[in-house]
Amino acid sequence: MHARREESPVITAIVLIDCATDAIPEVAEELANLEGVSEVYSVAGGVDLIAIIRVREFDHIAEVIAGGISKVPGVLNTDTHIAFRSYSRHDLEQAFAIGF
Repeated sequence: MHARREESPVITAIVLIDCATDAIPEVAEELANLEGVSEVYSVAGGVDLIAIIRVREFDHIAEVIAGGISKVPGVLNTDTHIAFRSYSRHDLEQAFAIGF
């Protein structure tokens, strides 16, 4: 029997990105191709793009943001939020179904 290798949990960061207005589609496409970036959304509101970062170690967040996102031409500013816990509609429905 093989020992089961326990995988480290995924660390999620949400990065709010201001970028040059005339470069939003190009910036978004370049960001989406960076390792560690799982999704990029063009949004309305106070920022231009939101990137979802998923990595295995906290050190990799710095690599993705400072070493990748911030160096993409057209990125003007970033604001990073680290997720502590994830809630989904499915999780909440299950919790209420068992009486929480």
